[in-house]
Amino acid sequence: MFALVDCNNFYASCERVFNPKLIDKPIVILSNNDGCVISRSNEAKALGIPMGAPAFKYDLVFKKHKVYVFSTNFPLYGDMSSRVMSILSTYTPNIEIYSIDEAFLEFKGFKNYDLEQYGKDIRKKILKWTGIPVSIGFAPTKVLAKVANRISKKFDKKTCGVYVINSKEKREKALQWLKIEDVWGIGYKHSERLKIHNINKAYDFIKIPDKWVRKQMSVVGLRLKKELEGESVLSLEENRSPKKAIATTRSFEKNLTSFEDLKERISTFAILCSEKLRSQKSNCNSIYVFVKSNKHQRNKSQYQNGIVMTLPYSSSSSITINKYAIEGLKKIYKKGVEYKKAGVIVMGIIPTNSNQLNLFEKENIKHNLLMKTLDFITKKEGISKIKLASQDLKRVWKMKQTKLSSKYTTEINEIIALR
Repeated sequence: MFALVDCNNFYASCERVFNPKLIDKPIVILSNNDGCVISRSNEAKALGIPMGAPAFKYDLVFKKHKVYVFSTNFPLYGDMSSRVMSILSTYTPNIEIYSIDEAFLEFKGFKNYDLEQYGKDIRKKILKWTGIPVSIGFAPTKVLAKVANRISKKFDKKTCGVYVINSKEKREKALQWLKIEDVWGIGYKHSERLKIHNINKAYDFIKIPDKWVRKQMSVVGLRLKKELEGESVLSLEENRSPKKAIATTRSFEKNLTSFEDLKERISTFAILCSEKLRSQKSNCNSIYVFVKSNKHQRNKSQYQNGIVMTLPYSSSSSITINKYAIEGLKKIYKKGVEYKKAGVIVMGIIPTNSNQLNLFEKENIKHNLLMKTLDFITKKEGISKIKLASQDLKRVWKMKQTKLSSKYTTEINEIIALR
């Protein structure tokens, strides 16, 4: 049996743990630079505040309904996630951390266990030890565990946050209830295409021939169908493969016009990407650099552009990646434009140990040792202690986070003070 454990309204729940007055109050969490809504409590959802709502457009709604608004506090959310995942790992060694607030668990040899009670015990411990409410769905496959989790969350009063699909009757009843667009793995385009063929529920989907599914949705769709039928074909991904691309993109607190300001930002983004590459022991073969103006200021000149820079050899060196990222910026920069967003994406990622040599060009052998030293110092002393010359040594760029809560668990100066 598999289980999907999902933290309920995770970001909002993290804020409530350390600020109990927020319980039962509408809460929204904003994206980087306080741009748009990326998380909502149930109370905020009930007010009709949509996901992705631009904060400036809904400011009056927030004030009218006394909605509590917070900037993203990733140090806090990441630490709370780590605590939840640590507790889950004590119940079974087979765990796949799917996202910051979700994890799949596989229970082998638990045939004689009362999984519903077991789930309630897990839920009770997580709530007691972290203050985070979770919903848990048990089923014979990962996709059905997703379905069971949705039921446990939708009918939380009846299920007490735990639901087990352990019979054909329960499985068919769940699939007859679940809309086709809500099936994990079926995107918007596939769901619209299926609806044309009168396939509106997950139960309708499992009734169509395998041959048709494979032709229309490839082998991925066929695997999904098998999972919904109760046949486990998707295993846990305990050791996920390295990312195929790594991106660092940001919207600026204010518009930037000068090349030097943009250069400093692109340089910082390139260095962050290279650090992420080294953390997963990978190199990249190409870099994509892009810039965008503020599309909301339609009375001003609009411009966006991007360019792919191919490296002469694969690398994870901050010096090399930064050099080519700045060269790319020089080619796409346009004077007279007010830029609101920019980013760097490293692509063509390969493991460091499978690096192919170039007969005519190669990276300075000193870079490898230098990067190891930089990473060691950064880990020990913190970020921004050492910078490349292309970064402004006196300038510390910060995201616009005017509604940031305290880092209660990761900063000693911001822990809760008892009165």
